[in-house]
Amino acid sequence: MNSAQPGRATAISPKLSSKAELFTESVIREMTRLAFRHGAVNLSQGYPDFPAPAEIKRAAQEAIAADINQYAITWGAKKFRDAIAENFQRMQGVTVDPEREITVCCGSTEAMISSMMAIINPGDEVVVFEPFYENYGPDAILSGATPRYVKLRPPDWTFDPEELAAAFGPSTKAIILNTPNNPTGKVFERAEFECIRDLCVRWNTFAITDEIYEHMLYDGARHISLASLDGMRDRTITINALSKTYSVTGWRVGWAIASPEVTAAIRKVHDFVTVGAAAPLQEAGAVALQSPSSYYESLARDYLARRDRLLGILTSAGFRCFKPRGAYYIMTDISAFGFPDDVAFAKYLVTDIGVAAVPGSSFYHNPADGRTHLRFTFCKTEKTFQAAAERLAKLKIAK
Repeated sequence: MNSAQPGRATAISPKLSSKAELFTESVIREMTRLAFRHGAVNLSQGYPDFPAPAEIKRAAQEAIAADINQYAITWGAKKFRDAIAENFQRMQGVTVDPEREITVCCGSTEAMISSMMAIINPGDEVVVFEPFYENYGPDAILSGATPRYVKLRPPDWTFDPEELAAAFGPSTKAIILNTPNNPTGKVFERAEFECIRDLCVRWNTFAITDEIYEHMLYDGARHISLASLDGMRDRTITINALSKTYSVTGWRVGWAIASPEVTAAIRKVHDFVTVGAAAPLQEAGAVALQSPSSYYESLARDYLARRDRLLGILTSAGFRCFKPRGAYYIMTDISAFGFPDDVAFAKYLVTDIGVAAVPGSSFYHNPADGRTHLRFTFCKTEKTFQAAAERLAKLKIAK
């Protein structure tokens, strides 16, 4: 008697997408799940454990109460697009047409994949600096591109201009940049951007820049948008979001700024991927983007104190830390602990010590390149830091 349930396959199932077989689920989000399961202090996923600004939350509540609860224009409510354009002009001196050059998306994650799908054709190549934010590899695969990886090398996370030049060629469609960088905290400097700009012009390629950590800068670092450099205004797709600057990672409201031609293509992809971002949260976003300069100055000061607090905790526990100049992550070297690799150490850390971090291998194309690294985040409260310090004090250095 056949005991199979009605409707369930009893033989060979239909074949799944070969694209999905080329990457795993998010290691970062997996570490958060493990932190919950084991009651660990979560220093893995980059979301603040403190409240968002009251005035921004109030603006969202008022928008909902005012019945701004139906579809906004697919590519973004006009009030929000106007605010994005004004903010970009104020911060980077780049004039943007909100009617033809901005697409509001469901977070920077959707802005990135929609942008890549809008410009990529089969056979195109995309240059990616590594270590990289883990979405970029799957984004390249899903959009049909072949990634070409270029190393950022510690301790300062610099790249070799000759290695970068060798990664460009006739098939190069774009380079992906994240500055300030996740996971390293590197802030790209003007001379580095000029090198990248010259290659983009030479090979007629796009640059996609993820600038979501633009206001988290330390030790005199300055954020530069690649679009502000001569020759890059119409070659650059600038991606950003409310998530990090305003401590609302769960709102999922981001945007892409690009030339009219590129924006028209991004809008078409975006329309059929997500239709549009949450209307009341776009209203609140317009309020957020009008924050005074004092807000961003205070944000940077607060995160500098958090960075230094976690640097002290990790160094005391035996980690070798690479001091970040931007974003809110610290990459560390774990060689002193004597574990075979980063995955084994991360599992030990979350199950036995009670602290969650992200294995460095998840930020590399070849996992072996990250086997001695872990990434920690410092967008946390003093209560969280204190709990982490007490637990990490139990670590032992290998003899």
